[in-house]
Amino acid sequence: MSWYNKLKQYFPVEEMKSEEHMETLLKEKSDVYYKDESENHVLMYAEFESFIFIDYVYVSSAARGQGLGHQLIEKMKAKGKPIILEVEPVDYEDTDTAKRLHFYQREGFKHAQSIGYTRRSLATNEPTPMEILYWSPEDATEEEIYEQMKRMYEEIHTYKDKDFYGKSYQPVDEVLTIDEDRDSEDILKDLKKLH
Repeated sequence: MSWYNKLKQYFPVEEMKSEEHMETLLKEKSDVYYKDESENHVLMYAEFESFIFIDYVYVSSAARGQGLGHQLIEKMKAKGKPIILEVEPVDYEDTDTAKRLHFYQREGFKHAQSIGYTRRSLATNEPTPMEILYWSPEDATEEEIYEQMKRMYEEIHTYKDKDFYGKSYQPVDEVLTIDEDRDSEDILKDLKKLH
């Protein structure tokens, strides 16, 4: 199965970029956008000079529980830059979301509670709220993470979006907000209550 189909089977349609979009990023943004894959995993990420954004990480069910996800994250951490990723809000009906969050919690990621992030899916036209998790070797502030997310959104998520989808994503200031007083629970703290 192709790397793209592995991702497509695992991620919800509203979170998936088109294959054409991703292939174009790999070609035209090859200085920042990368694919790391084996039979059992696919890792798509963007590496900028001051941070790394993990776009997609997939580990096959056959390889789960063998430490492959941990190895992939360690490889990213070894670059010594903050790592940012998007996760779905906790869905208590969907054990996969909770498992994913537990994994990132074990890997030392924090929830950027002050950052609001909702973008309209071009596939479903529904607003899709996501939460931002980050790991930082030197305690980056949420303000810094927010600035890096904005850059990633403009350079990766919306790259040539009109060409691929026939329409554009919303401008970054409609999608990403930062508010110290945002009424958001720490999604990683809530996990502890589940057990």
